[in-house]
Amino acid sequence: MKSLKIGCIGTGAMGGAIMRAVCKNFDSAAIKVTDKNVEMGKKFAAETGATFVDSNKDVLDCDYIFLAVKPQFLGDVFAEIGASIPKKAVMISMAAGVKIEKLESFAPNARFVRMMPNVCAQIGEAMTAVTYKDNISSDEADVVKEILSCAGKVEVVPEKLMDCVTAVSGSGPAFVFMFIEALADAAVRCGMPRAQSYTYAAQTVYGSAGMVLESGKHPAALKDMVCSPAGTTIEGVATLEENGFRNAVIKAVTAACEKSIALGK
Repeated sequence: MKSLKIGCIGTGAMGGAIMRAVCKNFDSAAIKVTDKNVEMGKKFAAETGATFVDSNKDVLDCDYIFLAVKPQFLGDVFAEIGASIPKKAVMISMAAGVKIEKLESFAPNARFVRMMPNVCAQIGEAMTAVTYKDNISSDEADVVKEILSCAGKVEVVPEKLMDCVTAVSGSGPAFVFMFIEALADAAVRCGMPRAQSYTYAAQTVYGSAGMVLESGKHPAALKDMVCSPAGTTIEGVATLEENGFRNAVIKAVTAACEKSIALGK
């Protein structure tokens, strides 16, 4: 596993986050990266020990090749490499909304795994979903999951759930960051210094998420634990409900899911 040849086309925010985690756990010298922004690609290689190559075709000798490009740029990338992708290579796409069937239309002879990570890969706490067809062997799928586990949790899901995954865990961090910012603003309004407010808000969200994952309890049960009769918390909960907090979150995730579906068409 340590000697696997891994390639990545694109070293932007998401591709860079995943590959930084991979470089820490695999032989970085055997990892090839390329980017249309040459300076950014070279900087990434210098920081991680990966090898920067000038052309997208130069990564095609790798065993596992990540496609870290936005959906609108896939056509250009496949116009360059589509006919040259070797059958042995496993192509791993993180393009939001783009189904395996569409990926195959760009490169009919290639084999694809579709993935959706999130930005939390930067700290090794990503929630990543993968899906694939039966032309990917169980051994190859296991390797993909092991590679991605360098950046956090990994689960296999049916492809029909990938748009939902994109909305919940792909876009979700942005919604959580907004909540943390709002929580911190409220703390400042109530008298807490700004820097301290971010620490309290962020640690509160981090700890609360940990309780959901580790306790196995329903979030509603954990919420009820905090709500004392006629106390401060239930007063705040009632105000959130009055202002449509949950409905706003549901609508945001639904809108993101619908956009993911549209991107894939």
